[in-house]
Amino acid sequence: MFTNFFYTLRERKVPVSITEWMTLMEALSKGYISNLTDFYYLARAILVKSESYFDHYDVAFQEYFKGIKAPPEISEQILSWLKDPFNRMLLTEEERALLDIMDLDELLEELEKRLREQTEQHDGGDYWIGRGGTSPFGHSGQHPTGFRIGGGGGGRSAIQIAEQRQFRNYRQDLTLDIRQIEVALKGLRQLNRTGPEDELDLDKTIDATAKNAGDIDLIWRRSRKNKVKLLLLMDVGGSMDPFAHLCSLLFSAAHRSTHFKDFQYYYFHNCIYDYVYKDIERRDGVSTEHILHTMEQDYKVIMVGDAWMAPSELNSVYGAIYYYERNYKPGIVRLKQVADHFNHCVWLNPEAPHYWNESTITMIKKIFPMFELTIEGLQQAVKKLIVKR
Repeated sequence: MFTNFFYTLRERKVPVSITEWMTLMEALSKGYISNLTDFYYLARAILVKSESYFDHYDVAFQEYFKGIKAPPEISEQILSWLKDPFNRMLLTEEERALLDIMDLDELLEELEKRLREQTEQHDGGDYWIGRGGTSPFGHSGQHPTGFRIGGGGGGRSAIQIAEQRQFRNYRQDLTLDIRQIEVALKGLRQLNRTGPEDELDLDKTIDATAKNAGDIDLIWRRSRKNKVKLLLLMDVGGSMDPFAHLCSLLFSAAHRSTHFKDFQYYYFHNCIYDYVYKDIERRDGVSTEHILHTMEQDYKVIMVGDAWMAPSELNSVYGAIYYYERNYKPGIVRLKQVADHFNHCVWLNPEAPHYWNESTITMIKKIFPMFELTIEGLQQAVKKLIVKR
C-alpha cells in the first residue's frame, strides 16, 4: 500500500528508510488513521527525521495525493448551523467503542448522503451533521472518526495543508535567507569617482583615438568607489532571544558584505544607554558619547530590536540599573541623540507590526522610521536610508 508514495518521497530528497516505512505500514494495519489528514500527520511524524525536510515532504505529499477524491462542498446553510461552539456530551471509553468506525470511502459516501437529506440544524444526535453528539460529521462531538465540519481547527484538508507549504524556511537546501539579506543591503551602495585618475575610460579612449587618426590616445578617469559606511546596533538578550537566529542572519550578511567602505557594529540591551558593547555578553563597553563624537554623520545606521520594554527603562535616569547600566541620561534621550547626529537611521523590529501599539514601541517609532525585520521590511528600510534629506 502507498508504495509509490515511498518512492515519491525519495525523489523529493526525503531520506525515508525501509524501517520507518514498515513502521508506517504497521500503524496503518492497526487502524490508527481513518482519513487523509490523519495520514498526513502520522506519516510525517514517522518518516521525517528533521523539520528541515517538512517542505520536501509537503511537495511529495501534494504530488502523490493531488488526484484523490475531495470531500463534497459544504453549503453555507450547514456551516451557519455549525458556527457557534457547543458543550459536548461526554461518553465513557466503552460507549465510544460501540460507535461505528468507517473507512474514508464510506465516510465520503455517508457525508454526501446527509448533505442531500439534511434540512435543519441538529445538535446532540448520532446521524445528522451537527454539534456535540456522536455523529461522525460536525464538531464538538465524541465520534472517534469522521469529518470535522465547522468549529475550531476545521476547514482544512491534508492536501490544502501540503499546498500551503508553511515550512519552506526550514529547508537546508535553500540559502536564500542570508543571500536575500545581502542583496537587500547591496542597495545601500553609493559609487562615486574619487582618488587619482588610474582607471582607463575605454569609450573615451576609442573616441579620442578615432579623432586622432588612429594614433592611440589614452583617456584616464578616477575609479568608482563605494563610500557607504554602515553602523549596525543590535539589541540582544531577554525578549530578543527568540529572534537570535534571525538577527544572526542579518549580522552575517552585513559582516561578509563587500559593499561598504566601513562597517561597525555594537550591541545593547533593550535600549541604548550610556554605553554600547563590542560583544554580545556586554562586557567590552564603548561610551555612547565616544561613538557620537568620533563617527561621521554620513554613517547609515540600522538599529535592530523589539523596542518593547518597561516605560521606566526608556524614560528614566537609572531606569535599567538592574542590567548593570549606569545610564545618567534616559534611554529616550540617547536614542534622540543618535537620530540627531546621523543623517540616516532606521529601526528594524522582529516583532509583528500588530504589536507595535505598545507604549515604548510607539515612542521609538516617533524617533526612527520603523520596519519589520523581514526581507520586504529590510528592502523598505534600505530605500529609506538612501533617500537624501
